[in-house]
Amino acid sequence: MKNKDKLKLFLVDDDIVFLKSLEIQFLQHGDFEIETYVTGELCIAALDHEPDVIILDYHLDGIDKKAMNGIETLDIIKESKSHIPVIMLSSQDKIEVAVSCMLHDAFDYIIKSETAFVRIQKDLATLVKLQKMEKELKWYMDKSSFLSH
Repeated sequence: MKNKDKLKLFLVDDDIVFLKSLEIQFLQHGDFEIETYVTGELCIAALDHEPDVIILDYHLDGIDKKAMNGIETLDIIKESKSHIPVIMLSSQDKIEVAVSCMLHDAFDYIIKSETAFVRIQKDLATLVKLQKMEKELKWYMDKSSFLSH
């Protein structure tokens, strides 16, 4: 995540109504820069926009039956931009789906429900804290390295 006021989020979901409602919730509850995509292919094409976090639907075949699914999209994101955390969303409440997402290096797996937005907010807060800790650790390591020479 970059050191700036706004987190840049990519929201990726083929359910346009859900996508728009999620975007509205973020805009009403925080200071975010948001880009929305209805396919994994469009998200991947825009990775050079350097999102801080990607919120990605597990199923992405509602608009185009031949579209990449969420796991395929996740794998490509992790191959090219492994530092970007990806939160997977799905209406699937099967443990196998959640485990599969985590094995493919998702930061979290959240079931689409009334509480999904709150869970995403908690994940984002955790990611910001992790970023701060990583910066502090890097500063201490750099300082320690400098002092030992």
